Amino acid sequence: MTEALKRALVGRPIRSERLGATLLPKRIALPVFASDALSSVAYAPDEVLLTLAIAGVTAMVISPWIGLAVVVVLLTVVASYRQTVHAYPSGGGDYEVARENLGHRAGLTVASALLVDYVLTVAVSISSAAQYVGAAIPAADGHETVIAVGVVAVLALLNLRGVREAGRGFAVPVYLYMAAIGLMAVMGFVQYLTGSLRPAESAGLDVLPQAGFEQGLVGLAGAFLVLRAFSSGSAALTGIEAISNGIPHFKRPKSRNAATTLLMLGLISSSMIMSVLLLARATGVRFVQDPATDLLRDGAPVGDTYVQHPVIGQIAGAVFADVPILFGVVTLVTGVILALAANTAFNGFPVLASILARDGFMPRQLHTRGDRLAFSNGIVLLAVAAIVLIVAFDAEVTRLIQLYIVGVFVSFTVSQLGMVRHWTRHLRVETAPAARTRMQRSRVVNSFGLVMTGAVLVVVLVTKFTHGAWITLLLMAILFLTMTAIHRHYSDVARDLTVPDLAAARALPSRVHGIVLVSKLHQPTMRAVAYARATRPSTLEAITVNVDAEETARLRVAWEAADVPVPLTVLDSPFREVTRPVVEHIRAVRRDSPRDLVVVFVPEYVVSHWWEQLLHNQSALRLKGRLLFIPGVVMASVPFQLHEVDHLAAGPGRTEDEGDM
Repeated sequence: MTEALKRALVGRPIRSERLGATLLPKRIALPVFASDALSSVAYAPDEVLLTLAIAGVTAMVISPWIGLAVVVVLLTVVASYRQTVHAYPSGGGDYEVARENLGHRAGLTVASALLVDYVLTVAVSISSAAQYVGAAIPAADGHETVIAVGVVAVLALLNLRGVREAGRGFAVPVYLYMAAIGLMAVMGFVQYLTGSLRPAESAGLDVLPQAGFEQGLVGLAGAFLVLRAFSSGSAALTGIEAISNGIPHFKRPKSRNAATTLLMLGLISSSMIMSVLLLARATGVRFVQDPATDLLRDGAPVGDTYVQHPVIGQIAGAVFADVPILFGVVTLVTGVILALAANTAFNGFPVLASILARDGFMPRQLHTRGDRLAFSNGIVLLAVAAIVLIVAFDAEVTRLIQLYIVGVFVSFTVSQLGMVRHWTRHLRVETAPAARTRMQRSRVVNSFGLVMTGAVLVVVLVTKFTHGAWITLLLMAILFLTMTAIHRHYSDVARDLTVPDLAAARALPSRVHGIVLVSKLHQPTMRAVAYARATRPSTLEAITVNVDAEETARLRVAWEAADVPVPLTVLDSPFREVTRPVVEHIRAVRRDSPRDLVVVFVPEYVVSHWWEQLLHNQSALRLKGRLLFIPGVVMASVPFQLHEVDHLAAGPGRTEDEGDM
């Protein structure tokens, strides 16, 4: 039943040789890897306007200029990553660039930042989508956390079915979203030029400046607020790095297809975010943290009855005032794309985790593909981590967004530094003039990217540290130390498993001591004795623990009466323990013959149902757990199926039912 349920949810297994059939063409790769960056158009402008609103309405008019600064950084990063996908096509992305050029510590720093950012991408995107649902459906209001958790589970399930299958399912909504925003932008600008553009629903309201910003954006506080708005708008850059991490998912030629997809992403995302901010200014959108108190109508707060819609929703309401169905389409596809944006992380996180596992920095289970050729363990791990964050922050985007983009700009900056080192190293040995010119041009692009992303990183850290960015840095540090500890463990294991002297390793032990554990004289015991004798150890003894004197006496009598050809040793246990006397006896054998091998034969009965296991004591399991840590001791489990007698009694040609009749 478990297997049938798994197949119904995930699908039938896919043979390894069909891996090539799961690779993505550009038309599918774009919605798969670009949904995160494109979806940021749905909340990055909101965060810009929300931050500027702290200084009042007059401050909000500079939002397009902040958007322009964000676009400059975005296109710079796109140009820089186009160099990365050509130089490092294996899919390691920022991690591989940093590790190869700056050392494994820099690589782990980037990996920690990216893994945390992927988790936050899922949490922020899904939480934002849940808020759209809560705003659109009154019955869902107040249940955003439950909705978000459910959406994460559905996305994880879709990705467990395979990247290509998930990509096909996401392509249509993503393209609909791009078409809807594009149509809204075109119609909005046409209406603006013709003078027919209606004001937004909040255009007639005033914004109450917070204390210290009554004069608008003046002085040091005003400059700091502008930088803070810019850092919030830089959330539009999240997801760009996913393409460099997901190159293995592309069809050949992988690097060229990835670079083309990256360019399309940059151009589409830039045009969309500028269109939204320009239309927000043209329609007079007001967007604040607490609309009940911060928005004023005729000098008085609007109160709790006022419902503040997202920026895109307000613009769509103004542009499509005469076509309500188009307003509904824009709102619907925007909510859907926010949910699907998490799919970028579901493609990037498992691939990066697999590479880290290959290098020994993550558990090895994350390296292998599942039976649907997806990195199933990585997908499940990402889903669980995102759900924990969503529940911890109650699916509130405003709280989660403060943790956002810190990690991605850490990876941006370190990666660009690594690429500069990469080109510098290659220029030292390259002699062909054409190749040197290309490398020098690439180094200039990455150097400019380093300056831009480094500056943004400083701004983000300064403006967001006390608002929650410190949590991201703490998570990155914990992940860094965890991966370092995992790598140290794997290194220690590899060192201990290395055979220093093959000739000595092939040599047999001088003697083998066989020990059979006995509780009663029954079929499991007799089978263990028979198996132990068949291995022909140098010495063989049976041991039992004297927990109950009467039972021990009966065992002695039965043992002698059965004429078992193995001596029985009784171990005293004044405190009625079983494990400790056995362990001490085996340790004594090891002390007497430290160069010999001790084989412990453990008779175990196997039950037919899991719940029957609860009805039997776990002394054998506890013993094995202790004996595992004694050097020179080998354990041999001798299973006995409890219903085996019934099967044997049925005999050949008879069924169990016939035997019972």
